[in-house]
Amino acid sequence: MKEISILLIEDDELDVISFERALKKINLPIILYTAFNGIEALELLRGKQRISIPDIIVLDLNMPKMNGGEFLAELRKDSTFNDVKIFIMTTSNEDRDRSRGDEFGVTGYIIKPLNFNENTKRNVSMDNFMHFQIMKMVGDQLN
Repeated sequence: MKEISILLIEDDELDVISFERALKKINLPIILYTAFNGIEALELLRGKQRISIPDIIVLDLNMPKMNGGEFLAELRKDSTFNDVKIFIMTTSNEDRDRSRGDEFGVTGYIIKPLNFNENTKRNVSMDNFMHFQIMKMVGDQLN
C-alpha cells in the first residue's frame, strides 16, 4: 500500500490533536507534517529542511502571520505544487471564502464543527468528523 503524506496547516492545537487522533484510528500508512501558519508551511515546502511534496494539504483559513488565502496565493505561483490536493478545513461558511478556494483550484472545502452542546462529547464528535473527512481525502490516493 502506498504511503500518503499530508501537510496539515492549522493554528488550533485541539484541531491538530483531533486530526492526529483520527489518522491513528484509520491505521493507514500516512506521514503527517504540521505547520501552525502559512509561513511555517512555506518553510516546510521550500526551506532548507524541506519535506517532500505532500499528496494532500489540509489548510485552515484563519491563522496568524499568513492566513490560508495568502498561503494559497503564494503556493499557486509555483507549478511544482499543481498536483497536490488541497482541502480547506475551516469554520467559515462564507461565500467569499468558498469562492477564493475555487479560484485557487482547491479539491474540497470542509466546514469544521464550531462546538458541541456538551464538552464531554466534543472529542468523540470531532474524532468522528475528522475520521470521515480524512477518509474522503485519502480515498483517491489509495487507488
